[in-house]
Amino acid sequence: MIPTQPSRTAWRVAMRRAVHQLLDRPPVLDDPLAVPILGPEVAASLRAHPAQFETGRLSPYMRAFFSVRSRFAEDQLAAARARGVRQYVVLGAGLDTFAYRDPSPDVPLRVWEVDFPATQEWKRQRLSEAAIAEPASVTYVPIDFEHQTLPDVLAAAGFDSSAGAVFSWLGVVPYLTRDAIMTTLRYVGCATAAGGGVAFDFGIPRERLSIGQRMIFDALAARVSAAGEPWQSFFDPDDLARELRDLGFAVAEPLSPEAINARYFTGRADGLAVGGMGQLMWAGASPPA
Repeated sequence: MIPTQPSRTAWRVAMRRAVHQLLDRPPVLDDPLAVPILGPEVAASLRAHPAQFETGRLSPYMRAFFSVRSRFAEDQLAAARARGVRQYVVLGAGLDTFAYRDPSPDVPLRVWEVDFPATQEWKRQRLSEAAIAEPASVTYVPIDFEHQTLPDVLAAAGFDSSAGAVFSWLGVVPYLTRDAIMTTLRYVGCATAAGGGVAFDFGIPRERLSIGQRMIFDALAARVSAAGEPWQSFFDPDDLARELRDLGFAVAEPLSPEAINARYFTGRADGLAVGGMGQLMWAGASPPA
C-alpha cells in the first residue's frame, strides 16, 4: 500500500529503514519491526528481493542516514532514562517503531507520538495488519497545526512539561520555516529543562556544500519540491548551536557527517556510511550520550 499525503514521506523513510535491516550487516539500528510494519505483502516482497526498492547511487547513503538518526535519538533517550527521565515525545512519528520494541521494558517510560491525524490512522492500520500490539505506554497525539499548538495538545494528552523528557524530531526540520522551528524548540527547551533534551536532524546551506554535493542537493531539492514537500530551512551548525543555547538549552552539540561515520560506521566490511549533507543535533540539559 503506497499512502497518500501526509504519510508519503513516512512511507519512504520506513522503506529505507526496512531495506537497511535486510541488506546491511550489522544494522546500525536493530529494528525487528521495520519490515513487518510495512504490511504482509510488502514485507514478503522485501524479504524476497530487498534490493528491488533501492534505486540510484544515493540509496545506501540515504538508508544509512535514515537509520542512524533514529539510533542517535534512541541513544540519547537511553542515556536520559539512566538519569531518571521517564517521558519520550516523538514529533512527526510516522512509522517509528520504538514504542513497540522498547529495549528496556522494565524501565518505566511514557511515549507520546505526535503527528497528523491521517498519518496516525494509517500507522495504526499498519500495526493492526502486522499484528503488532499497541502498548499501554504509548499515547497518540493528533495535531492540526492550523488550529492547535504543540504545548496545548501535549498537555491535553497528559504530558508533564515540568518533569523532564526527551524529544525526537527526525526528518521534519528542513521542511519547516525558521519561525516554526524556533517556536517549537523554544517550547522544547522549557519542557526539557528538568532533564532530557531534543535530538533532531537538519541540513546545512547549499553554499557550504562542495560542487558535487550541490549537484546532489539540487536534484533532491527538485524531487521533494515536485512532491509538494519543499525544503525551507537550513542552518550553519555552530550558529544553530548558539541559537539553541540562547533559547535556554544548557548543551547544544551538532554531529557532523564525519563524526556520525566515526561513531557509528567505523570498521564496517560493507563500507556503509552517511553522505556529507545531513547533520544531527542534541540540545538538552545534559551532554549527549
